Amino acid sequence: MSRQTVATSRAPGAIGPYSQGVSASGTFLFTAGQIALDPATGKLVEGSVEDQTKRVLENLKAILEQGGSGLSHVVKTTVFLKDMGDFAAMNGVYSEYFKQDPPARSTVQVSRLPMDVRVEIEAVALVVR
Repeated sequence: MSRQTVATSRAPGAIGPYSQGVSASGTFLFTAGQIALDPATGKLVEGSVEDQTKRVLENLKAILEQGGSGLSHVVKTTVFLKDMGDFAAMNGVYSEYFKQDPPARSTVQVSRLPMDVRVEIEAVALVVR
């Protein structure tokens, strides 16, 4: 069994002692939870939960691609929302990224997220390269 960290400048760098992603035996890729940080500026994307969800999913996409996977190979996501009242808005953007055969998903409301963002998403995907 092998373990390899995944890092890309196309997604925000880790802001603590964790990796953007970890590939397990070249079979599964586990991502860290992503928030709406713009990797080019390091600044939080302000605005609606839709704006933040789009940035989060673009960050996930970049990490997945760097690790030899992609959104179409995601098998499970976990969505953390600051307010479950944002579920429909988040889901609208999410469905644009997972149009066909979407992954299994859990969505939970949490009391607080890093940098007081509105949404955080993590993923598990198959490695295909």
